[in-house]
Order: sequence, then structure tokens, then C-alpha cells
Amino acid sequence: MTETEFLSIAERVLDQIEISLERAADVADADIECSRSGNVLQIEFIDSASKIIVNTQAPMQEIWVAARAGGFHFRLKDGSWCDTRDSGELFSALSRLASEQAGVALSISA
Repeated sequence: MTETEFLSIAERVLDQIEISLERAADVADADIECSRSGNVLQIEFIDSASKIIVNTQAPMQEIWVAARAGGFHFRLKDGSWCDTRDSGELFSALSRLASEQAGVALSISA
């Protein structure tokens, strides 16, 4: 995949994460703010004063996630973004990480 193709796909993924998280926050009545700057999505959990950062790494063709629980790298494999360490799926991992940091159950989906 070319860098341009990767960036296009990754941009859509960041959009999906942001839209899905905003919906989940509304349902759970969680105070969460999302902001974007280029290929970086910053998710701020107001009540816990914590953040999750999701950004794209075009040279490596990965999406990186930084959360309280640590750093994670996801690579597109057979149509899914899989953790390079344990093959966990990006949206499932984000749901778990965001739920932990928000203190309420949040479901983030593609």
C-alpha cells in the first residue's frame, strides 16, 4: 500500500473513532472531548483528567494509541487493525481503554 493510500484509510479510521466515541459518550453521559490536529486524535476524559492519543504513523503504516495502560501499535491485516503484539483489534482495544479511563462502559465501533 502506498503512503497516500494508507493516509486515506487512516483518516477514515480516525473519523470513525471520533464519531463512535462521541455517540458512546452521549449514551453513557460521559464527559469526553475529542480534538484533532492533522493525523492526531486527542481524547480527553474530563472526570479522570486523563487522555488517550491516537495517531497515524505513515512510514510504518500503523496507528498508534497511547493510554494510561501503555502504548499500542496497530497494523492493517486482512481488513482489521490488529495489535502488533497480541493481534487484538483496534476498536475493541479502544473500547476497553476508554471505558477504563472514563469509568463507564463505552463501546467504540467501526
